[in-house]
Amino acid sequence: MKTFSSFLKTLVAITAIMVLTACGNDSTATNQLKGRESTIEQIQKRGVLRVGMSTFVPWAMKDKTGELIGFEIDVAKRLAKDTGVEVEFVPTKWSGIIPALITGKFDVIIGGMGIIPSRNLKVNFSIPYDHTGMSIVAHKKLAAGFSRLEDFDRSDVVVAARLGSTAVTAAKKYIPKAQLRLFDDESQAYQELVNGNVHAVVGSAPTPEFQAIKYPEKLFLPLEKTFTSEPIGFAVRKGDFDTLNYFNNWIRYVESEGWFKDRKNYWFRTKDWEKMIK
Repeated sequence: MKTFSSFLKTLVAITAIMVLTACGNDSTATNQLKGRESTIEQIQKRGVLRVGMSTFVPWAMKDKTGELIGFEIDVAKRLAKDTGVEVEFVPTKWSGIIPALITGKFDVIIGGMGIIPSRNLKVNFSIPYDHTGMSIVAHKKLAAGFSRLEDFDRSDVVVAARLGSTAVTAAKKYIPKAQLRLFDDESQAYQELVNGNVHAVVGSAPTPEFQAIKYPEKLFLPLEKTFTSEPIGFAVRKGDFDTLNYFNNWIRYVESEGWFKDRKNYWFRTKDWEKMIK
């Protein structure tokens, strides 16, 4: 009996030590989290919101004076204004934009970035503030008679897309047999199409539509609608829940005003802005 009593006392003592140790570790972890400044706090102290983005029409582009304009530019400027800070744009190649965010080159990616699992493993996303889809624009001569996505799914067909974009994922999924040529700059992909060096370009709507309107004698839209649908969100570094919470609630607030809808209508459904870049 004494042996069992001694064992029980020893077990209680060990358990107590383990609990105290665990509490101590939890306290240390909590203190470390409290001591770590969130990105939104850093932005407020700095007085500047640093936005990672990449140029592609009509999300972000330069006007005649060299200033950035576009849907995403409007979104970033409104976010900075509502936060009470200035905005600084950090143009970055799309293929390296997530690594640049992770290493702290800027605070957030606002650049028409689709929310997909492979990206979400590396960064956290806000709730969607927009939705887009993939479209395809083709060369009239090279793709004559093509009217379905399946027509492009051949080994003798060459399709261009932007490196690191969801257009690449869409092309590999829906037209896997086609040869895929990738470009860092989306404008290079469309130039190759105009020059007749590729059969088509896969890209986020409405850019393919704009290209077909711009070069009606050379290009056409083989499909009436987009062939994918994807949500668009802000990308932030992992573990920064205060910043994510702020961005999510800002999106809800601005969305309730109808502001996103208004801006998207201007940039995506009109060409009123075209005179600013020509």
